[in-house]
Amino acid sequence: MFPMPLFSHPTKAALVTTMVRLLDERDLEDITTELVLHESGISRSSLYHHFADFGELIEAAEVIRFTRFVDYSIRTITEGILGADTREKLAQALRIVTRATQPASRGSIRAQRVTLLGHASRNPRFAQRLGIEQERMTEALADLIREGQGRGLMNTRLDARAVAVLLQAYTIGKIVDDITPNHMSDDAWIALIDELLDNVLLAD
Repeated sequence: MFPMPLFSHPTKAALVTTMVRLLDERDLEDITTELVLHESGISRSSLYHHFADFGELIEAAEVIRFTRFVDYSIRTITEGILGADTREKLAQALRIVTRATQPASRGSIRAQRVTLLGHASRNPRFAQRLGIEQERMTEALADLIREGQGRGLMNTRLDARAVAVLLQAYTIGKIVDDITPNHMSDDAWIALIDELLDNVLLAD
């Protein structure tokens, strides 16, 4: 569902792809250097040619896991904006994104992303790597907002970057409900987002 990014070297790409798959399937503490080398078919010397240490390989994979769901939203919003000639059609496209990203079933994904943000606050190398990707995602969304504003589909009074940050923030922010014993309904949350989009982002 989520394509892997391109790497300049196929060996590096294979290592990162293998690590992403293993992280999706197992707990981090169960993943060893030997397991990654066995699963990828790549030698130890090649691993350390492309990465300073095993931790850097983990970080590269975790950045991909952090960004891939936002990248999915960016692609869907791009299709919506480019394919819409009215606000109503764009609203329909945005509702698809909301319903794909907001359900309670996505709670583990939200928890994973928040955990990685916490890890970045304690690891400068990872923070730099994650920060570059976060900037890419935010600017990609901001560019889409500007495109929509320029085509008369979105509220021109709003700062595009601020909207881009908000779109990402409310998705992660739902974690405050994920961890409570009494959850709000998905329908109520989605209805609130629909109102926000219709009456603020897409307002005249």
